[in-house]
Amino acid sequence: MSRRVLLVDNGSLEPASTRQLRRLAEELEKRVGERVDPASLAHTDKVPAEELDGRRAELFEAALDRALREGVSGIVVVPLFVGPSHAITRWVPAMIEERREKFAAARIGLASPLFVPGEKRLGEILTEHVREQIGAGERPRVAIVDHGSPARAVTGVREAVAAQVRELLGGAVSEVAACSMERREGAEFDFNEPLLENLLARTEWRSGPLVVGLVFVAPGKHAGPDGDVAKIVRAARGGEMCGVKFTRVLGEHPRLVEILADRVRSVG
Repeated sequence: MSRRVLLVDNGSLEPASTRQLRRLAEELEKRVGERVDPASLAHTDKVPAEELDGRRAELFEAALDRALREGVSGIVVVPLFVGPSHAITRWVPAMIEERREKFAAARIGLASPLFVPGEKRLGEILTEHVREQIGAGERPRVAIVDHGSPARAVTGVREAVAAQVRELLGGAVSEVAACSMERREGAEFDFNEPLLENLLARTEWRSGPLVVGLVFVAPGKHAGPDGDVAKIVRAARGGEMCGVKFTRVLGEHPRLVEILADRVRSVG
């Protein structure tokens, strides 16, 4: 059978996240001319089908096994992740390797995440999202916030993307700073600092126009309108949200499919 693409995200209990994953899979399928199945690493199988247009979400492991049972000889796993989190450097490769041992004839390739060194498209996407939120005459401070990760390389991506945004925005803003929503305890995870709440506790960040640049692919528990990021900002500003704006999530930008298509093509 022809090659199949599995577009894989982390998964969420929020139906909006799965709907976006499905939309991106459909758009990617049109772009590359190959079948693209959406799948998640966790959580989505708990979402009732009636909240997902009558069709339950599928987990990655199940989607991978189904493709192999159906006789697909070539599978490309495309991670819908910003950086090289442990999910795609440890867990997904382990699942792939296990299947390679059982299905020796199958070719299963794992593509790179959305950001790779030397590319500027993710920074350009986020910059466009920030510019959408800058009002006339404003020079806001911009907080580029990701989830936070136990993988230092993911924080390195956060810093690299923030540097791209800083360069592209130039004098249109007062300051651009990178931060994380949360972190694990222990000095070994200090590389996640500053946390968003700690950044906003700084005197110059406590008031004035603020744009929160979301380094999140999908809406959900963290990046939704009433998500964790918004709650942190609201608490830091004493409940006063005047002058505070949030960017759209990365998955809403049309160029994201362009990046995904290149990731599919990069796997021979």
